Amino acid sequence: ALGFISHPGRPPDGEPFYNKDSAAFQRLLQVATLCNNAEYLTKNEDGSFIDLKAEMQNPLFNVLKQPATGDASEQGLLKLVQPLNDALETRAQYPKLFEIKFNSTNKWQLSIHKQPGGRPPLLVLKGAPERVLDKCTSYFSKGQVGNKNAAFEETYTKSYEDLGGRGERVLGFAYKELSGFKDDFKFSQKPKPNFPMDDLTFIGLMSLIDPPREGVPEAVTKCNRARIKVYMVTGDHPITAAAIAKQVNIVSQENLDSGRATVVKGDDIRSWMEIADPVEQRAKWDWALDHDQIVWARVSPAHKLLIVENCQRRGEIVAVTGDGVNDAPALKKGDIGIAMGIAGKDVSKEAADMILMDDNFASIVNGVEEGRLIFDNLKKSIAYTLSSNIPEIAPFLCYITAKLPLPLSTVLILCVDLGTDMVPAISMAYEEKEADIMDRPPRNAKTDRLVNFRLISFAYFQIGMIQALAGFFTYMLVLNDYGYTPSILMNNGLKWLDSSLMCTLNGDSMSDTAQGVGRYMPKECGYGCADPGAGTNAEGICAGGCSLPIDYSPNAYMAGSSPFLASLTSVSATVDPFIEFNVDGFRGPGNFVCNRDCATYTAMSATEKAALSTDDQASFAYFCGQSADYGFTRGFADPDRVAPAGAYYWWNGAPQTMPNLKYQTAALEYAQTAYFITIIIVQWADLLIAKTRKLSIFEQGMGNDFMNFGLIFETVLGATLCYTPAFNSVFGTRPLHVLHWFSGVPWSILIFTYDEMRKALIRQNPGGWLDRWTYW
Repeated sequence: ALGFISHPGRPPDGEPFYNKDSAAFQRLLQVATLCNNAEYLTKNEDGSFIDLKAEMQNPLFNVLKQPATGDASEQGLLKLVQPLNDALETRAQYPKLFEIKFNSTNKWQLSIHKQPGGRPPLLVLKGAPERVLDKCTSYFSKGQVGNKNAAFEETYTKSYEDLGGRGERVLGFAYKELSGFKDDFKFSQKPKPNFPMDDLTFIGLMSLIDPPREGVPEAVTKCNRARIKVYMVTGDHPITAAAIAKQVNIVSQENLDSGRATVVKGDDIRSWMEIADPVEQRAKWDWALDHDQIVWARVSPAHKLLIVENCQRRGEIVAVTGDGVNDAPALKKGDIGIAMGIAGKDVSKEAADMILMDDNFASIVNGVEEGRLIFDNLKKSIAYTLSSNIPEIAPFLCYITAKLPLPLSTVLILCVDLGTDMVPAISMAYEEKEADIMDRPPRNAKTDRLVNFRLISFAYFQIGMIQALAGFFTYMLVLNDYGYTPSILMNNGLKWLDSSLMCTLNGDSMSDTAQGVGRYMPKECGYGCADPGAGTNAEGICAGGCSLPIDYSPNAYMAGSSPFLASLTSVSATVDPFIEFNVDGFRGPGNFVCNRDCATYTAMSATEKAALSTDDQASFAYFCGQSADYGFTRGFADPDRVAPAGAYYWWNGAPQTMPNLKYQTAALEYAQTAYFITIIIVQWADLLIAKTRKLSIFEQGMGNDFMNFGLIFETVLGATLCYTPAFNSVFGTRPLHVLHWFSGVPWSILIFTYDEMRKALIRQNPGGWLDRWTYW
């Protein structure tokens, strides 16, 4: 507290900065006590009362810790006064007759009190020093009243700048005896005051230290790093406001000196609003708002609303804080209105979008950080989830357009979307914030949506494409290991599960009557196709290519053979392609003919056999004779029973028989299962790269335990679907050979390496092409 003195400095620690016996100081204490609505709580929790005057005699009693009611500033004044003069006694001697409470427009508080001894009522005033001083024509010093003069103005200015420059809240005090007024006079301010409010006597200044809350300077620094402008809008004097703003890092002296920061007074705003030309008026606002750091001092709630409106005019997203009734319009106008939960009035809380429960600015910044984290994690979860859409939809596109055997079944797509991807996608909600989360500028709410083109490009056209390539690579690799090379897959997918893949003997034709005996019968396709007419056991792709019979007419299978044989072959294919005729399995629809014709041929006499036509002899020889003895080197007749033991890759040298429809179906299921497992493996990398948007994963670390569990979960679930017999039947999966699990690993490494390099280049060249087009 400061009585009206000209001392420019501060006393040594522990010494009072006032003269207790000074008449001016005693008058200052009197006004600070009377023009004050704060009161001590003198009732204990047990219901007993505290005698403050008596307790003050106890050296162990600390009045500063005694709870009180009222405004924080008034409580501070009360706790200064009480140790020197008992407030209750003073107020009892000077009963209050009338009061005008403080408001943000007047910036002062007035009360009128009855004086003892029949003296006229005493008017006391406290408030903003310049507002109080404007109502004064004299000052009280050293027990005497003197008229304001240059010496007084100089002393006043030095004292004000000394206190305000320290960031202390300065209040001015004045008084006036209302001569000619009786104690029973009905004082009123409506429609205007019925008593004089000018020609007061200035007593002095008091200042209160209102230290920033713990964490506020750090919070403002975070905002500055995040390119969030923090404006201080206050009713305090510009000197005090600037000093406080420096303490909490809202402005810096360097920026004030360089012109990048400014202090705008309420009087400036009033002068701008008097400008008739709207263009010139906007230019004034733009001049102020172009500064990096701004303090708005001695402003009213109406000015606060104007500040919000002009910031929004410039396209800014504005968050407004307030606690008073008059703050409600600005809270309502702001994009985000934040009312104080403790000090805030009900009207301000109703007008606000959110309520700050602890009245702490640092909590707002924590909320910004948490909001960015939630937005980040939603983006990451979406990016991770969308990436697997491409390897899921690409198989169907190729199945329809290129007529490949379906690389991934619908059931396995559901296993990815509703099974393996679920826990990893949810785990993004538990991801910790990135180290640079408060170093980024605010996003453009109009263009930088949750899902934007860059995220779609990342998920679909970058990572998704690599994942699709990984899936097709594995799919073709597995089919190749089972004897179906990539060259024979196109155009053979639509009927892959309906009939065996046959060799074409003459271009696209499935028979060639121009060739010798045995050429009438289409062989099943694969490396094991041999030429029974030539009696060879050659391993190689069919010379004429491979094809699936797409119509079940006799000529689709064989031309020149007996009508009965050809017709029965085509009929058996349409009715039931899974007919087994012996313990070795079957080789497609033609084997049903073999079963029937072999029995017929065996029962024939020599004469009957000799009477057979050449075509019939060729048929019997093909199905029952030569071909049964050939040691073909591709495929197993019964993949359920034999294939897991060794028919996984052609070069293992295992003895194998001719491929057939059942083997063909099983090979596709192995390939589909491998495609499914590959999606899981490349999603490992997708999950890791989605953990960060710009930083390296080596900076972020693997501290998300739920995500680590998700990686294990999707792998175990994939293995369970792959190796559990019951699930094999339900989901159409097959127990993969361990080598086929590793076919997706190089692609997973490629995804991880690509994205780490992309992020590194973005960090090295912020704002560059890669940043603009790939930072999602």
